[in-house]
Amino acid sequence: MTSPFLLEALESSHDRLAFASGEAQLDHYFQTQVTQDIRRRIANCFVAVEVVTRQVAAYYTIASASISTPDLPPDDARRLPRYPTMPAVRIGRLAVDRRYQGRGLGKALLADAAMKAMTAAPASFALLVDAKDEQAVNFYKHHGFRQLGSLPRVLFLPLATAEKVLLS
Repeated sequence: MTSPFLLEALESSHDRLAFASGEAQLDHYFQTQVTQDIRRRIANCFVAVEVVTRQVAAYYTIASASISTPDLPPDDARRLPRYPTMPAVRIGRLAVDRRYQGRGLGKALLADAAMKAMTAAPASFALLVDAKDEQAVNFYKHHGFRQLGSLPRVLFLPLATAEKVLLS
């Protein structure tokens, strides 16, 4: 069975103006700012596109980041080299259009981000995310992310765990 969605890099041919996740900040960013971040090499954006209609159903952005090693839970830090920071990939924004919510696209986008981080030339230890609210925190925790240090809305997922949780 083929998937009704394709995951691809954002292109100028994608209609961003029709996108409506219900989160004004995420919609505004996607509709007006994301191409500036891409052009400046601050972030890359990937979209889930419905095959039949070519409508953008969801999007996420990723960028390079680092995690302060002392902020990691002691069990994780103990198994790592004593470097001051660990390389990471930050999921900057992630949103699903209202018309496509409840179809598992959020998890599919997380899995795609994990796969891109695992196969990128620069090594990366984890995915990192700044959750915008408690609902987002719960979404990421449901998919295996854990709190980073004393920052309740900053969560991380080691890529070794992502491979088991998201890509199985």
